[in-house]
Amino acid sequence: MVERSDNRLTRREFLREGALVAANLALTALPHVSGAQEQTPPRKLKQDVTWWPVSRLPLKQAITELKRIGFQGVEMAPREAWDEIRAAGLRIVTMVGHASLTDGLNRKENHNRIEDELKRNIDLAAQYDIPVLICFSGNRRGISDEEGIQNCVEGLKRIAPYAEQKGVTLAMELLNSKVDHPDYQCDHTWWGVEVCKRVNSPRVKLLYDIYHMQIMEGDLIRTIRANIQYIAHFHTAGNPGRRDLDETQEIYYPAVMRAIKETKYDGFIGHEFGPKGDPIEALRRAYQTCDV
Repeated sequence: MVERSDNRLTRREFLREGALVAANLALTALPHVSGAQEQTPPRKLKQDVTWWPVSRLPLKQAITELKRIGFQGVEMAPREAWDEIRAAGLRIVTMVGHASLTDGLNRKENHNRIEDELKRNIDLAAQYDIPVLICFSGNRRGISDEEGIQNCVEGLKRIAPYAEQKGVTLAMELLNSKVDHPDYQCDHTWWGVEVCKRVNSPRVKLLYDIYHMQIMEGDLIRTIRANIQYIAHFHTAGNPGRRDLDETQEIYYPAVMRAIKETKYDGFIGHEFGPKGDPIEALRRAYQTCDV
């Protein structure tokens, strides 16, 4: 504060000093407001692990390590492990909905069996808060794309109302027919999307496996953005080899994950690869790679 020899302030000085005090108070308050905003953490993609990478580890060790890394769930775990996994605070994210990947919904003679299996597993999924049941088109065996689509639609329409009632999503998995699953029919995104469109149920979507679709069609980011409304779940793995998400494979996962996050997708990203070395270290690196 400026002082006068007679210890009195002029009106101009008084106003100037008051303005300075007000400005200082405002500046003091700004960090508090900014800090309050910064306390809200940015939205993170939810990550889980399929059972395959940790299947050789003792259950308690696997659970402890996955939680330490930051994973929120496990997929396709053996039924006898569910209670312990859930008790530890991890979610069971997916389970296989029906038997036989190769004999699937694209053949009408399988519909009665698959409907029974899906209904039983929908009940189990609802009981254990499992959001996604994985379904399969089956192999072509000479069936045209159109006939396969029509048959899958017919089969899924039989079960979709029950899935809607129970709040469980049926996700047909996109798999490659070039390397891992010869003759599998749901091997391109357009095919699976067409099935979803015709069924027209919020509980019938796709499991978009990034590894498989890189092999079959590439153009991952554009395809994901264009079809995110039909995708219920994602799987990862490095290509070629279906191994770690490291520098030896061709998919740049940080960019793919950022694109998924930008769509406001709120489901899980599940890691499904065969670790080349220590599985926990491989999964730690995969988590960090996808933690965008």
